[in-house]
Amino acid sequence: MSHERFAKALNEQIGYEFGAAQQYIAVAVYYDAETLPRLAAHFYRQALEERNHAMMMVQYLLDADLDVAIPGVEAPKSSFSDVVEPVALALAQEKRVSEQIGGLTTLARELGDYSGEQFLQWFIKEQVEEVSSMSSLLTVVERARENPLLAEEYLARETVGDGGQDPTSPHAAGGAL
Repeated sequence: MSHERFAKALNEQIGYEFGAAQQYIAVAVYYDAETLPRLAAHFYRQALEERNHAMMMVQYLLDADLDVAIPGVEAPKSSFSDVVEPVALALAQEKRVSEQIGGLTTLARELGDYSGEQFLQWFIKEQVEEVSSMSSLLTVVERARENPLLAEEYLARETVGDGGQDPTSPHAAGGAL
């Protein structure tokens, strides 16, 4: 059974996941305003994915009969100097979330919270994929800095990021919308 200390830390992570979703919406809106629809669509999808990560954590807490406290989030950064900055911000965010998930896993292990540790295994795998995918996108956008339509072309040609619903993912509260 999950430990209250782990539950408190997981509630904090829920806030980080919702914050990441908000940041990705702000990035998508920036790209939409720049008439870069594929970059915008990519980040709108990323926002939904982050929201669903938060809801997976909510469902875990509900299933473990632990308190759920949805924290507020800071306003996201919404203005950027060029087309590269939002992706660089996204990569930094994914790296930070990877560290946070690692910290949660360490805490669960230290507490002997095996169900909490097991729950986080999917997120560890997911973060490896997220960092890799965002790193690749950053490389492409840096190369296309002077002609962002090349990044649009890349996204039209390649599958970047989430390849669809993962049958091994935890269930999200309210279903994955």
